[in-house]
Amino acid sequence: MLDILIKSGQVIDGAGSPWFRADLAIQREKIVQIHPKIANQAKQVIDATGLIVAPGFIDTHTHSDVRVFKHPEEDAKLMQGITTALIGQDGLSVAPLDEANKGPMMLRVSGLLGTYLTEWPWNSMAEYLSALERLPPATNSMMLVPHGAIRAMVVGWENRPAAPLELERMKRLLAQALEEGGCGFSTGLIYPPGIYADRIEMVELCKITASYGGFFVVHMRNEGDLVLEAMQEVIGICLEAGCPLHISHLKVAGKRNWGKAGEALGLIEEARNKGLDVTFDQYPYLAGSTMLDAVIPPRFHSGGTAKLLERLKNPAVREEIRQAQENIKPERWDNWVDSCGWDGIMVNSVKSADNRFAEGKTITQIAQDLGKPPLDAVCDLLIAEENAVTMTLFYGCEEDVKEIMRSEYMALCSDGIVGGKPHPRVYGTCARFLGKYVREEKVLSLPQAIKRMTSFPAQRLGLQDRGLLREGMIGDIAIFNPDTIIDKGTYAEPNQYPQGIEYVIVGGQIAVEKGKITSVRAGRVLRRR
Repeated sequence: MLDILIKSGQVIDGAGSPWFRADLAIQREKIVQIHPKIANQAKQVIDATGLIVAPGFIDTHTHSDVRVFKHPEEDAKLMQGITTALIGQDGLSVAPLDEANKGPMMLRVSGLLGTYLTEWPWNSMAEYLSALERLPPATNSMMLVPHGAIRAMVVGWENRPAAPLELERMKRLLAQALEEGGCGFSTGLIYPPGIYADRIEMVELCKITASYGGFFVVHMRNEGDLVLEAMQEVIGICLEAGCPLHISHLKVAGKRNWGKAGEALGLIEEARNKGLDVTFDQYPYLAGSTMLDAVIPPRFHSGGTAKLLERLKNPAVREEIRQAQENIKPERWDNWVDSCGWDGIMVNSVKSADNRFAEGKTITQIAQDLGKPPLDAVCDLLIAEENAVTMTLFYGCEEDVKEIMRSEYMALCSDGIVGGKPHPRVYGTCARFLGKYVREEKVLSLPQAIKRMTSFPAQRLGLQDRGLLREGMIGDIAIFNPDTIIDKGTYAEPNQYPQGIEYVIVGGQIAVEKGKITSVRAGRVLRRR
């Protein structure tokens, strides 16, 4: 007897091909048969008439590295059809990490990863992945090796290049983490301590990554006025290192930069013509989200977050920051105040009840409420919350989003940071892509869109048994209504599940049934080998 039989669905297999009508059978964790009519008996039968049966969606950029230990049900992912997620992003994560740097890293990533755990009971990549397996979570996870953690252990949090012997130790740490299951190497060139690395360091570390069959995932140094220069920087690093490149959440930020999407895509095409394997991901929104401290210029972060917060108490330092933010001359760092304005920066989450009033408000509104200049309101909030504050940034235009979306090198991501009133992409990314941009605006065909959510990211991640609906593949499956799927969350009320996702199957077990989450937790840690 079969475990699950999915009947009469419109199958989109993830390869980009048109849908076809078929039944699909699952035995244990694998797809064992796809056929127009399957007569076998099954323990569970799903009537998929009028529904799309697709591979489970793969999210190439998430930040659930710590949250998963408090919320292994992974509802924000499952309820939009995500069955596999890539963590360890932006060079800021939890392993490998020595005891001396756990406290500083906890402070650094408190906004990005949350304060769900008071201690991290692991040091190595192997220990972290084993802890994740013991949960287990409801979705599959893959892990990047975070540059910031490795740099912190060797160089510290100072604004300086690595010495030759330090670089050799960083290379050994990276190699060990890749051997223990990391699938690639990530950095955030706007975030300390990764921002302080020079080209030599990045090239050498990317060489190690490539030697293990991994790839380099990068939040570039600039996504606004110097976005093209930032792309040229990372393309040049990977060309020299011979390492595949994946650019995180490709965008063009700031009104005066709108219309540069074509030039950005042209650089990718040019790099591929030179033999570099370049891909990128994108979330389908006009706004992004990150830690509020990203509005502070990099030089003030030197020495770590504790020193940053101490500096912010100094009125003279605040004046230096204000002058840097008001200088419209393009700099290597992303000047989000210049790109978005204080009224285009909204606080998502804080950790204390005392400042809960700030969630969902722009910096302009918060400053008015407090009777302070905007920068002083930001500095005081960061100090009071010990840096655990996230923000949403309104920077984009639809034309650029759509042009980037049409590229065959694009994979869909959520970049989900859960907590408070988060960016609505946390809950709505997949449904918005399929509802707004595919069904309503016809930017892509449905088979093209599904490919960007399934087989294409699987290829990038080196997954051989997921991302396609084929006999013998793992039974990770999303079943949705193409006529009703849409995101429901807004920037004011983001914590809402989308509609239209009817069933989600992970490892051959039903995790979402008739639009409701079950208690099944069949996720696995997927190590790149």
